[in-house]
Amino acid sequence: MKNLFSAILFIMVAMSFSSCSYNNITQLDEDTKAKWGAVQSQYQRRADLIPNLVATVKGVANFEKGTLTAVTEARAKATSVQVDASKLTPETIQKYQQAQGELSTALGRLLSVTENYPTLRANDNFTALQAQLEGTENRISVARMDFNTSVQAYNSKIRAFPANLTAKMFGFTTKGYFEADAAAKNAPKVEF
Repeated sequence: MKNLFSAILFIMVAMSFSSCSYNNITQLDEDTKAKWGAVQSQYQRRADLIPNLVATVKGVANFEKGTLTAVTEARAKATSVQVDASKLTPETIQKYQQAQGELSTALGRLLSVTENYPTLRANDNFTALQAQLEGTENRISVARMDFNTSVQAYNSKIRAFPANLTAKMFGFTTKGYFEADAAAKNAPKVEF
């Protein structure tokens, strides 16, 4: 009877310590989901620019069809991979990141090959699209950093005592981070 009383007392004390953590964990979880939405939004912005970029390149130069096809196919694959914000596991983030990395590589090849086309580089539409693409890549970088910061705060909270008791009780699990993409190690060199 004494052990049962001790166990009940321990559970009550743990719940009282961790009850205030539930709201905080929920807020951190929602913040992480919002930051994930921002990451997806920036990647979608990039994907939306690509058809215009490809059309401009096609219209100005007798361009290598293989490069344009690779960009178009990579865009299709990248936009087909969707990750639910409630399932931000390391595996799902890696799958999403891999598809986006393939698109980054294809875009890098496209931009580096355009160096051989002075008419294309002088085209105002191409220059504007290239500037928008560069700005979008910067936005993606910022969104990914914000997401990782949010994941760090969330993961730290649910792993620390006594919030870890609340997290386990309500099924909160750690979320995955964006990590350096393997394709980024061999980024194409673009000179202007």
